[in-house]
Amino acid sequence: MTTRYTKDHEWVRMDGDVAVIGITSHAAEQLGDVVFVELPAVGAKFKAHGEMAVVESVKAASDVYAPISGEVVAVNDAIVAEPAKVNEDPEGGSWFVKLRPSNKSEFDALMDAKAYAQLKESA
Repeated sequence: MTTRYTKDHEWVRMDGDVAVIGITSHAAEQLGDVVFVELPAVGAKFKAHGEMAVVESVKAASDVYAPISGEVVAVNDAIVAEPAKVNEDPEGGSWFVKLRPSNKSEFDALMDAKAYAQLKESA
């Protein structure tokens, strides 16, 4: 599966016709210990770059943006129940939402791993 990244440190991975979305390891490190996660309802629709979720840590609260447009088909209740899981596995089991994309070309326009690595180095 190909993973793409945003300048706001979200990742998105296509799994068949569904996009799995979360925050990057870099974002989790910057946040510190995550203490609260608020996810949208299944059925919610988002435009690319729209505010989709909230993650709070001991340091700050931060919005999570939809990397692509689509409709939420699943949310990860495990990270709502145990927000610390976000720090343990941010780019794996601690995904935030699964979206059914409304415009698959938006995925292709996001950064690949190499471009994302360059973004982090230049920050």
